[in-house]
Amino acid sequence: MRLGIVVLCLLLFFTHPLCTTGLWWAVGNTLTFDQNRICRKAKRLSGKQQDLCKKEPEIIEAALLGSKEHGLGECRHQMKLRKWNCTTKSLGRVLLQDTRETAFANAITSAGVTFQITSACSAGSLLQCGCDNSSNSIIQQTKNATWLWGGCGDNVHFGYIKSIEFIDTQEKRRSDIKSLITQHNNEAGRLAVKLHMRKECKCHGLSGTCTLKTCWKRMPNFRDVGNRLKELFNGAIKVTGANNGKTLLPINPTIKAPTVTDLVYSVESPNFCEPDRKVGSIGTAGRVCNSTSEGVEGCQIMCCNRGFTDEIMNRTYHCRCRFKWCCVVECDICTKNVTISRCNGYS
Repeated sequence: MRLGIVVLCLLLFFTHPLCTTGLWWAVGNTLTFDQNRICRKAKRLSGKQQDLCKKEPEIIEAALLGSKEHGLGECRHQMKLRKWNCTTKSLGRVLLQDTRETAFANAITSAGVTFQITSACSAGSLLQCGCDNSSNSIIQQTKNATWLWGGCGDNVHFGYIKSIEFIDTQEKRRSDIKSLITQHNNEAGRLAVKLHMRKECKCHGLSGTCTLKTCWKRMPNFRDVGNRLKELFNGAIKVTGANNGKTLLPINPTIKAPTVTDLVYSVESPNFCEPDRKVGSIGTAGRVCNSTSEGVEGCQIMCCNRGFTDEIMNRTYHCRCRFKWCCVVECDICTKNVTISRCNGYS
């Protein structure tokens, strides 16, 4: 799974053995954002990726930043309470499989690339694009309001296209089920951004009467993108390849075929309870759990019935804050005991 290896290499700064083969923008064993160094390897590439290296290296820089800052950061946030928590130590083997964890990592990283390139357009950081003004000057009217499309809308279409060129070009040359699943989940990640643009407006008129509004489209908050993909992760569909080599079909015939926005997988996940290098599990010994919850973050599930131990720790915090004229807020420093539960080790 090429994008999975991309995620791993960004985290490990290309020091993992998987990162030295097959990853077209790795430079030896070192992560660099120097586009000239990265694209020296472009001589053996063809098509869109070669064009990006030769003509648009700043797109690659934005894509790498989106993979690392948005994709991987959000992956860790969304999975922090699960047995697999998107940790660096587990990504390598996990992402070589077709599990639902792989599906989520591919989708959230693809979304991160789309988000960052689009953001760079709006910020004026890329010469190839700017604000989306395709709808400017179009007047829309509803029962209660009238608005004029204008302002600096986010050019998500550009970010979407460049994400495809950056991520999917190599996968599109193959037709095995791994590539089909990877492309499907990459697309689901991009659509989690593109299909959920929101409207922002500014009022015009005397004394703020808002008789006319100028509106533009903004991308959703990336936390909302992560939340949406996490829900799709929970409802991911197990699939197999159809005879035509182009379609994914659910294993369970009673389940509807996956839509373009669903996440899909073909291999059941390991339980991640104990260390197993073959599947990328580092186990859950020492993980923090919630002793009062019966959910996935609860100690019974997180600790895999091995039990847990409570630790009492002192925490400091600001308390008894008061405002002093003018203009300072003064606070005392207080301490309190906090109980933290951690999973026991292995017998």
